[in-house]
Amino acid sequence: MARPIARPMPVSPLILALETSCDESAVALCDGSGRILAAAISSQIPDHQPYGGVVPELASRNHLIRIRPLILQVLTEAGLTLQQIDAFAATAGPGLASSLLIGNTIAKSLALSCGKPYLAINHLEGHLLSPFLGKPEGIQPGVALIVSGGHTLLLHLRGPGDYPLLGRTRDDAAGEAFDKVARMLGLPYPGGPEIDKLARTGNPAAFDFPRSMKDSGDFAFSFSGLKTSMFYLLPTLGENAADRLPDLCASFQEAVIDVLVSKTLAAAKALNAQHISVSGGVSCNTRLRQVFTEHCARAGRTLHLAAPTHSTDNAAMIAYAALQRYQAGQFTALDSDIDPNLALGVAQAKG
Repeated sequence: MARPIARPMPVSPLILALETSCDESAVALCDGSGRILAAAISSQIPDHQPYGGVVPELASRNHLIRIRPLILQVLTEAGLTLQQIDAFAATAGPGLASSLLIGNTIAKSLALSCGKPYLAINHLEGHLLSPFLGKPEGIQPGVALIVSGGHTLLLHLRGPGDYPLLGRTRDDAAGEAFDKVARMLGLPYPGGPEIDKLARTGNPAAFDFPRSMKDSGDFAFSFSGLKTSMFYLLPTLGENAADRLPDLCASFQEAVIDVLVSKTLAAAKALNAQHISVSGGVSCNTRLRQVFTEHCARAGRTLHLAAPTHSTDNAAMIAYAALQRYQAGQFTALDSDIDPNLALGVAQAKG
C-alpha cells in the first residue's frame, strides 16, 4: 500500500534516483517534466571480466564505494544540494539482493535525513518506460518488448503502472542466450556486444538455426533450443569453427531477432496497437534496431527505441519511472524491503 503524504507536494519535483540492481552503479536526477538534469554511471565490467560474469559480493562492495561520489557528482553537475531534492528513489528489484540493498539503504537514509518521500522502483518498469524518456509526447500506449540479459517480456503498455503481460520466455532470456553462446564461441564477457560486432561481417543465412515458438500462436518465447543447437553444431565444424565466427554470430543473432520481431509485430496486430516500444540491454544490438525499424515501417507502426545510453542499466530510467509514481502519489514506506524476484505489475509502493 502507498504511504500517504500529508504535506503539499511540489508540482514539479526534483527526484534523485539510484540504480544498483546488478553490477552498474548509477545515479540520476530528473525534474517534473522528465528531463534528466544530470546522470552518472560507473561500470563494473572490467572488475567482473576476469570471472566471465558478475560476482555478487564484488558488485555490492563496488556499489558501496562508488555511489557516494556519484551522488556528489550529479548534484554538483546540476548545481543543487540534497536539501533541494523533493524525493529519493532506488531500484527495489528484481536483481542481486546484496546489490539492491546498497541503493535502497542509501536512498532511504537520504529520504529520512532530508524529511522527503522515498520511492521503490521496479527495475523492469524503468526499462519499460525508458523509450519515452525525454520525449515531449510522453508515454505512448501500445505493445512493449523488454529484452535483456535476465528477461524477455512482451507487455501491453496501457499507461503508467498498467502493464498486462502478453508473453515471456519459458526458459532462457534472449540476453542470457547471447551470453551463453558467446562463451561457447570463446568470446569475452559481456558476450552480446561481441556477437553484434562479429555478426556485421557475417552471413545471417550461413547456418539454419531454429526459430523456436515463432509460429506457436501465442506470445511466449523460448531460446534454450537455439543455444543447444549451437552447442551441437560447433563440434561438427572442427578447426573451421574459428574461421566461421562471423557467420555463426550473424546466423545465431538473426534467429533471435526473427522471433523477437515477429512476435512483437503479431502482438501489435492482435491488439491493433499503433505504438511499439523496445527496451533493455539487448535492444542496443544494431541488427535488432535495424530489423525492428524496417518491419515497423512496413507495418505502419510507430517504433520507440530506448537510446543506447538508456538501454543498459542506468539511473535515468529509474528516475523517470519514479516521476510517474510521484505524480500518482504512490510513495513507499521506509520499512519496505527489496525483492530480488520482483515481478512487473506488482504494487511498487509497499508498506
